[in-house]
Amino acid sequence: MYMKLLLLSSLLALATAPAVLAQAPTAANTIKTKVKPEGQPSVKTKTTPAASAAPVAGPSDAMIDAKANALTANMQQNLGLSPQQTEKIRAINRRGVDNVETARVRYRTDPRKLAGVVESIGSSRLSAIKEVLTPAQFQKYQRKREEKMGVPNVQGVQGNPAPGLGSGGDQ
Repeated sequence: MYMKLLLLSSLLALATAPAVLAQAPTAANTIKTKVKPEGQPSVKTKTTPAASAAPVAGPSDAMIDAKANALTANMQQNLGLSPQQTEKIRAINRRGVDNVETARVRYRTDPRKLAGVVESIGSSRLSAIKEVLTPAQFQKYQRKREEKMGVPNVQGVQGNPAPGLGSGGDQ
């Protein structure tokens, strides 16, 4: 589920990047003018259009709620969450989505830092989810996550050789 969120968030970021970049103040948006009245020395001015001077706003609460509610509804349907679990998971999902979206805005110019922060947010979200779900629900959650994202869990990685390398004994 974390990987699905990461993938969907990445696609969303890629889809909105041109719009965000178009709003960000850059040298291309700065207007330089030279005014030289007759018989006077040159006067140089540099202005930035007011529309692009506004800082890039973070995600809206409505968008964060919509993403968190979609994640929660999917988990509720697939894992059979109780009403109490659903509310706890909704809070965890909302916090996770809010943190990821805030990090996207904050680290938009540093993809490595963003990836590290998103990974950290995902890890803490996963441990919080594990505390709310029963062991059977969490196992099912992990299995679904692997199926959807193609991400093996740690146990699967430890027991299988890398593709093409054989079992290690027939070299």
